Amino acid sequence: MGKLSTHVLDTMHGCPAQHVAIDLYRHENGTRSLIKSVKTNADGRCGEPLLQDQEVAKGQYELVFHAGDYFAARGVALPSPRFVDQVSIHFGIAEEGGSYHVPLVVTPWSWSTYRGS
Repeated sequence: MGKLSTHVLDTMHGCPAQHVAIDLYRHENGTRSLIKSVKTNADGRCGEPLLQDQEVAKGQYELVFHAGDYFAARGVALPSPRFVDQVSIHFGIAEEGGSYHVPLVVTPWSWSTYRGS
């Protein structure tokens, strides 16, 4: 029962980041294909896994988090252009059917990720 999941934490405000738009892409043979677009809920998570079971296939993927739009909607004064705008995380799935959690910890000035469980 594998899955790919994510969540977003806003460390500027010290809370889960709700209503962040996220795009999931697969990279294969030089082609970038959109798999899914979602938004985070009140807990900063998606309502369901981005991929699950047999959808969790070996390969190269990319998550794009629309963090700049999130902070702008919260009324944060941002420079133009924004320092952190769209956060793109490229990662690989090496284990067919494995469980992967790729969270984002973000402010308007920095971001980080890790492989969670």
